[in-house]
Amino acid sequence: MSAIKNVMKNNFRNMELNEFLSSSLSEAGYGGAEVQKTPIGTKITLFVIRPGLVIGRKGSGIRDLTARLEQQFNLENAQVSVTEVTKPELNPNIMANRIAQLIERGTAFRRASLWTINTIMGAGALGVEITISGKLRGERAHFEKHTAGIIPKSGKFAEEVVRNSTNSMLTKMGLVGIKLKISIKEQVHRDFDLEPEAQPKSETEIPAEPEAASEKIHTETTDQNVPAESEIKTEQTETTDQNVPAESEIKTEITETKENTETAENKDVVDNEVKEIAVNKSET
Repeated sequence: MSAIKNVMKNNFRNMELNEFLSSSLSEAGYGGAEVQKTPIGTKITLFVIRPGLVIGRKGSGIRDLTARLEQQFNLENAQVSVTEVTKPELNPNIMANRIAQLIERGTAFRRASLWTINTIMGAGALGVEITISGKLRGERAHFEKHTAGIIPKSGKFAEEVVRNSTNSMLTKMGLVGIKLKISIKEQVHRDFDLEPEAQPKSETEIPAEPEAASEKIHTETTDQNVPAESEIKTEQTETTDQNVPAESEIKTEITETKENTETAENKDVVDNEVKEIAVNKSET
């Protein structure tokens, strides 16, 4: 039971601390705070638009702030650090304070909410939801809700993506409350990426040509393939000239064969005479 009491006590103290910082640092553009307990003391990180107004001249402003925090909230050895907000349009605390300031100045609540929605969506948010409740137009209280984009309502996805903030201001008609929800697109973790469908490649169609053009092409191809008559005749004459020998060559060959036959006959006669002489000698 003591642990539950400590948790409730710490939450109540953090709520009071947040209200104190939002009222005292409204001109600097207060965007929230983080409180961490360390063995050395309590570390407080402030998120503001203009950190120079919080730090002050030579650190006088931040020293006064730490002293006030230690006295009012009983913080031991408080260490305050200031961080500048890079995108104030995506911070729900800052934008809720702006809506409250606009309504306090006399701006219509619908115009203030629509201007805030356009500003937040233009900064790249996934969705916005603004709820304004109270005596907005008459004695009877009611609420109006303005939304844009996607706002997850439940589940772990909503816890990771959606950031909430509440604010209130006092008007002539009474107390007006503002509740702002912003879903951050950068916090979305995609399991897979969608790729565009691949378009099928269209087969190249050959355009039909007229008949005249096809006839011309046919005649050109036939003319290219078939040689002319003069070329055929010249080729035939060349081949005949190459294959048929000249008359002088034929005559020389005939004479050579005749001489060869004569020499062979003379040799036969001489042989016969030598045989006869040999026979006569043997007889004698």
